Amino acid sequence: MICSPMGQACTKRTSTLNPLMSSPYSWQDSGKALARSGELLIDATSVMGLYGGGLSSAGANIRNAGDCVAQAAASCRFKTAAELVCDELREGATCLIEGVDKMKLAVEEARADKDADLAKAIENASKPLSVSGVSLEAAGAGIMQRAPVAQIGENMYNCGETLGSLAVAIGELSSSSEALESCQRMKFASEKMMEAGDNLRGIKPEKKPKGKAWIKG
Repeated sequence: MICSPMGQACTKRTSTLNPLMSSPYSWQDSGKALARSGELLIDATSVMGLYGGGLSSAGANIRNAGDCVAQAAASCRFKTAAELVCDELREGATCLIEGVDKMKLAVEEARADKDADLAKAIENASKPLSVSGVSLEAAGAGIMQRAPVAQIGENMYNCGETLGSLAVAIGELSSSSEALESCQRMKFASEKMMEAGDNLRGIKPEKKPKGKAWIKG
């Protein structure tokens, strides 16, 4: 049987997608948590008196990125959806990277209000947001370019790792319950994205001892 070049590309891309299809729930959970964190960040800006500014716009970008990641995971149910998965991940990455520009605007707004502490806190949040967007973009591009699955997993893990740093930074933006919950959801998004990355890299989580099995005789 002779395959056309286009057919070969499709087959290779589908084979790249197969490992993603086997465990999409981790990054679907990550996407949902990421979206919720963005929504809560918007809510936090209302409490802070900053609703409608750069920080709430960044929250909207984070929410949209999470929706894209969750949709990409859902698309893994279809064997020929590699291009769709790739597009969704890269769109999510674009949302995160655009969120950095919104945070830069928020820094300028904080400085205009002579709130140096808030400006510094937002700056601290913009750095991991940028890195996570770049890593997610690399993961999506890897699917399109038929990169090794382990490499795609490495990029997803890196994305999750920097989302963890973002979670810490969000927690320092405000002492409100909304900011705290946004931080918690971002932390969960981080954990599930790293779990997805480890699944693709073939790294299994360590099994925790059950009952009293941890007691040494």
